[in-house]
Amino acid sequence: MTAAAIRIPGPPGLPLIGSLFDLTRRPFQTYLAARRDYGDVVRFTAGPPGLRTEFFAVFSPEGAQQVLGGEAANFRKENNFYEELRTSVGNGLLTSQDGDYQRQRRLVQPLFTRRRVDGYAAAIGLEVRTLAERWRAVPDGVVDVADEMSRFALRAVARILFGADVEEAVAVVHRSFPVLGEYVMERGFAPFRVPRGWPTPSNRRGAEAQRDLYRVCDRIIAERAARPAGAGGGGGGGAAATDAGTGPAGEGASDDLLGLLARARGEDGEQLDPAELRDQVLIFLLAGHETTATSLAFALHLLAKHPEQRRTARQEAERVLGGREPTAADLEAMPYVTRVVKEAMRLYPAASLLGRRAVAETVIGGLVVPAGAQVVLAPWVTHRHPDHWEEPERFDPDRFLPEREQGRHRYAWYPFGGGPRACIGQHFSMLESVLALGVLLRDFDFEAVDRDVAVGQGITLQVDGPLRIRLAPRSTGEAPED
Repeated sequence: MTAAAIRIPGPPGLPLIGSLFDLTRRPFQTYLAARRDYGDVVRFTAGPPGLRTEFFAVFSPEGAQQVLGGEAANFRKENNFYEELRTSVGNGLLTSQDGDYQRQRRLVQPLFTRRRVDGYAAAIGLEVRTLAERWRAVPDGVVDVADEMSRFALRAVARILFGADVEEAVAVVHRSFPVLGEYVMERGFAPFRVPRGWPTPSNRRGAEAQRDLYRVCDRIIAERAARPAGAGGGGGGGAAATDAGTGPAGEGASDDLLGLLARARGEDGEQLDPAELRDQVLIFLLAGHETTATSLAFALHLLAKHPEQRRTARQEAERVLGGREPTAADLEAMPYVTRVVKEAMRLYPAASLLGRRAVAETVIGGLVVPAGAQVVLAPWVTHRHPDHWEEPERFDPDRFLPEREQGRHRYAWYPFGGGPRACIGQHFSMLESVLALGVLLRDFDFEAVDRDVAVGQGITLQVDGPLRIRLAPRSTGEAPED
């Protein structure tokens, strides 16, 4: 390590374990305090002697842009966490690198054009209508939106992926993903990792969850491949099927995302083999439901605590939607609801911490980060950076008015990452979040039961405890509020 790198400031931590306790028990408070006390590049040490880890946290938008954008090739997804995630859910877009990533991106990108994604609005509308009907029947009107939005977002992405084959997949994923996620986090941040083949209780739980996920995906993929060319999956793509795909398709071929992935072809005829197809499906199920679920849950939570903003958002949703099903065009027609979602993503970014490894020595914020160093980006902190956000803890959707966004650093808000590996599904996430929130605002009034919420870090942001609201069903024929 260079002398310059040693001078990077940071908390001393405890004599034997460094900052391990603080990072494990209260990571977000620890990172916020570190930025306040030491600046935008902070050195941490964690773990007992002999197993101690050193890493550098980067909090400024400029640093985030450097790591994700300008010098992205120097910062790789190489650490214990990504190794464990890759082993557990496969080498899909979220975890792959180099040639594998470039090849996958070329094949998958055409399936996420705005036009094609807009075709999924019907599937989103179907699932949010089902959710609203179920909410109207809740006896005491109290729901936990963390759990409810997780189920809703999972059903929506599973329907878009699998079409009519949604029920079994949802049951298995809802049961197995939390187990596998806990297993990945446990191993990814352990000072010492026992081999996966050892018959420990944790290894057995993780292996069983992985087998169940692989089994249901492999079965659906195999059954889809065995269907005659004219047998569509149904229920997934809707209007998206009219957008010419990346390869030939039989008349009436399945227009859900799995069918499109299976038929995707590169310029030289390359395609995804069954194992790669399963890896992409698992990544889409994981990233496509947990991130959107987090954004929706906290948007509802924040609106439940802020009646004035809730009233403004409801008036817009009622004016745009009336009593009909939502369409893709409604995304642009509901700018205030969109700003609510963006502000929820600012305060509660699903990807609150991002890890990379510096290949070569580099300078960030005037400080030298050594070659091979682990680097952590913290959107949770950057989204609250006082140099870029006035009263950063205050809920204010109008921060995202166009005229206010224009003067803000591009990476002051980056819930979808950035640079060449920016999230491929960000338009889908915004479409689903805004349409679903608009319908729920139109159909229900609500107030917060749990006003304070504890959060922690899993694969994505996790709620520690209930996140409940009390519902009051409304008639969709009611006149808009004054």
